[in-house]
Amino acid sequence: MSESATIGGNDVLVVVDVQNDFCPGGALAVPRGDEIVPIANRLAARFRNVVLTQDWHPPGHFSFASTHPDKKPFETIAAPYGPQVLWPDHCVQGTPGAAFHSQLHIPHAALVLRKGMAPAIDSYSAFYENDRTTPTGLVGYLRDRGLSRVFLAGLAFDFCVRYSAEDARREGFEVFVVEDACRGIDVDGSVPATRESLAALGVASITALAAA
Repeated sequence: MSESATIGGNDVLVVVDVQNDFCPGGALAVPRGDEIVPIANRLAARFRNVVLTQDWHPPGHFSFASTHPDKKPFETIAAPYGPQVLWPDHCVQGTPGAAFHSQLHIPHAALVLRKGMAPAIDSYSAFYENDRTTPTGLVGYLRDRGLSRVFLAGLAFDFCVRYSAEDARREGFEVFVVEDACRGIDVDGSVPATRESLAALGVASITALAAA
């Protein structure tokens, strides 16, 4: 994480899923996930352009282990769109667990993008659902505003941040992951696999202090 970046007007910070269910005490807690909240707040203050994403599942979502008889959380099944990790019920629409962490304070965020709303498909990425072809609309939103560099922070590093970074890079954006403003779950080695994937795609890993 030796790279640095000077923040400018064509840059956007995407803060991924800093929600109660992904923080300690939540239904799908990312270890030490709450530690990133003050880092994300300080980081966002440096950006003119900020987008927040929010996992927003209907009850009985396909990705919930409880939807599949005889399956347990963190098992992987074959979905029509590819492998799907099954999760504890989390970020159900309108529940306290789906709310942003109470200390997340980014009032100038221009867009809250809700994802994972389609009952039969999960959506890790801020850009595409898990079939990697159904768009959320974020690509067009960024291009319409002339934003060409995407900085990512949030939860979880090895799922929603990873997929967002991969999709942003494939869409031609320059991408930076602010790794100290992320935390991972690490299911079956998913954290090191994420670092390898992002490096192979040319995604830069930086620290919050390196984004000035």
